[in-house]
Amino acid sequence: MNVSEFNYNLPEELIAQIPIKNRDESKLMILDRRKETIEHKIFRDILDYLQPGDCLVRNNTKVIPARLYGKKETGANVEFLLLNRIEGDIWEVMVRPGRKLPVGTKVTFGDDLLKAEILESLNDGNRKVGFSYNGIFNEILDKIGLMPLPPYIKEKLEDKKRYQTVYAKYEGSAAAPTAGLHFTEELLKRVQDKGIEIANVTLHVGIGTFRPVKVEKIEEHDMHSEHFYIKQEDVKKINKAKKSGKRVIAIGTTSCRVLESIADEDTGLVKPYEGDTKIFIYPGYKFKCIDGLITNFHLPESTLIMLVSALAGKEFIMKAYNEAVKEKYRFFSFGDAMFIN
Repeated sequence: MNVSEFNYNLPEELIAQIPIKNRDESKLMILDRRKETIEHKIFRDILDYLQPGDCLVRNNTKVIPARLYGKKETGANVEFLLLNRIEGDIWEVMVRPGRKLPVGTKVTFGDDLLKAEILESLNDGNRKVGFSYNGIFNEILDKIGLMPLPPYIKEKLEDKKRYQTVYAKYEGSAAAPTAGLHFTEELLKRVQDKGIEIANVTLHVGIGTFRPVKVEKIEEHDMHSEHFYIKQEDVKKINKAKKSGKRVIAIGTTSCRVLESIADEDTGLVKPYEGDTKIFIYPGYKFKCIDGLITNFHLPESTLIMLVSALAGKEFIMKAYNEAVKEKYRFFSFGDAMFIN
């Protein structure tokens, strides 16, 4: 399949620059993939489409203030974006300007609160970097780091918490699992009061989420790797829903990718697991675990629009996206939501 098959026309003014005032008041498009019908609702109406015994699976990763601005010994300005912790104080980092940061370069951040040395240049242009500091690394990041908003968001984020889900728990992401941004504590309580299970996975979202597909044939795309884990208590909830014929509904593509990475081919059941996934889901893929997906509206020609096309059918998804443009839905990270069931 050609990447151009996943393109659509998006007016720039529909790219959401700031979060909506109340998380659960964004628009919600309901896609019935069997009947191929489209409904327009408000996000909190999601409750009407969930049934007792269903299991919602959410990603409880927490975004770290991963963008750092520092200086080389020459005084030149540099920018780091922390992608993932390799071990201890050694990280994979996206750097700018890359050509001026060879192995051995030393960089300081925040009046010497944090020091770094480039240890290795990686194949994709990223660097392996060793950090040194006094104190606690995450506390230093909180002081000097900025939230790593995607490149299409130009507005300043006034409240850091709005780029976190209300259930964010384990630090490690360079981007938010944005489908979860629509949920409030109150809505989650109403979900549980209705007899719907909530299970957690943890996948630390890498910046590869925003990397464009650079090959013409999507089958040749090399997917980025992301680290995840799922605990026994959450496995039990998911498998209970599967065994009783209830639905497993992923909140976001990251939760979906975890479940599809570990599900049994025949039964769709999952096991406790920790590891990395490079799963690339595009049309033709047979889903093993998930029965539904809550997600945002994704970039043209991105791996994520390919994933939702695999679930709902490419023609139906492109029809839905064109309708979303017509109805002036807000797109991408701070935008509106879609429920594919």
